[in-house]
Amino acid sequence: MKADQLMEEALQLKDTIISNRRYLHSHPETGFDLNETKAYVKQELIDMGYEPAECGRAGLVALAGGKKEGKVFLLRADMDALPVREEADVDFASDNGRMHACGHDMHASMLLGAARLLKQHEDEIEGTIKLMFQPAEEIFEGSHDMIEDGLLKNPDVDSALMIHVMAGMPFPAGTVVVSSPGVSAPAADIFQIKVKGKGCHGSMPNTGIDPLNAAAHILIALQEINTRELSVVDQAVLTIGSMNAGTAPNVIPDVVTMGGSLRTYDGEVRDYIKTRLVEIAEGVAKTFRAEAEVTFTSGCPTLVNDKEMSLSCEKYVKELLGPGKAFSVAELNAMSGGGSSSKSAGSEDFAYVSQEVPSVMLALAAGQPDKGYCYPQHHPMVKFDEEALAAGSAVYAYTAMRWLEEHK
Repeated sequence: MKADQLMEEALQLKDTIISNRRYLHSHPETGFDLNETKAYVKQELIDMGYEPAECGRAGLVALAGGKKEGKVFLLRADMDALPVREEADVDFASDNGRMHACGHDMHASMLLGAARLLKQHEDEIEGTIKLMFQPAEEIFEGSHDMIEDGLLKNPDVDSALMIHVMAGMPFPAGTVVVSSPGVSAPAADIFQIKVKGKGCHGSMPNTGIDPLNAAAHILIALQEINTRELSVVDQAVLTIGSMNAGTAPNVIPDVVTMGGSLRTYDGEVRDYIKTRLVEIAEGVAKTFRAEAEVTFTSGCPTLVNDKEMSLSCEKYVKELLGPGKAFSVAELNAMSGGGSSSKSAGSEDFAYVSQEVPSVMLALAAGQPDKGYCYPQHHPMVKFDEEALAAGSAVYAYTAMRWLEEHK
């Protein structure tokens, strides 16, 4: 497989990849409720000659190659959107109250583009490439759900790769950054705290139990975990993002519902904070005569990049894109005078795959700030540069084929 040939073929597919992306962008769906999205992706794969199979509650798997004996390489793209009303100035904006504000429409269309490239070179694949189209990444449940339904079996996966587009990166669209070995994304835990009191008239608080007062003290007390109970080297972020209670200014409600998230890089720190979160919430609530119930609703482990995979994929993307459009995190940090860490603050449920098989995460630049791509992921006005799409498809296909070629 010649890198320049594959890149040229990807560029020839550019209009098709963009068309796929714009359809998915204008028809966003969330969580596992991806009926239209999944049907569209499935039909595209069938039209290419694949036989996509259902996996889990809303995932799809298709196999490329398999004509030659060899290992199995997994390529992953997520498909779900966010419950965000789009405000971006694009002709194909969503109008259904949901939005592809994290670029998963880019990922799915790039993997569809890669599927076309792999079909054109199927006889050359030294093994099998498994294409994973995943739901529910934003709620950290889709990857685990597919694994539970046999994603990594039949045939058994040997290594895996994911790409995530990044808006607001100061690099030309299509530039790839390869994560350094080790942890690059924290574990995530989403939780709810329900504070129960006793409602009453706002003019007679002595006749009730104020859950809002208790919740306010819980919010403040939880921040003491970071400042007084963790070492300076223990990295963690605990955020309360929502507090909902009451409907009138002169009524003390019965219940307050608090929603929050926890991000950690170390398993022991994660377990410690979760234990203390429950103890603090229950203890503070009791102090103010209320009750607190903590429920952890979803989450994912840390994403770990395999050393061999990281080094190999760095080599492959440089072959494909040239050294000016492909970097390791260590190279970028060295240029800026920083360290070699590739840690990000955002969690990623591809982590479940990385806990099972050697894996790597690549970042794909898809929008320079000085070209008008100023908003970050998850913002209602974020936009992504479609010039990155062809490169993303080529990277998916080329890295998988090259890894199989070197590991036959």
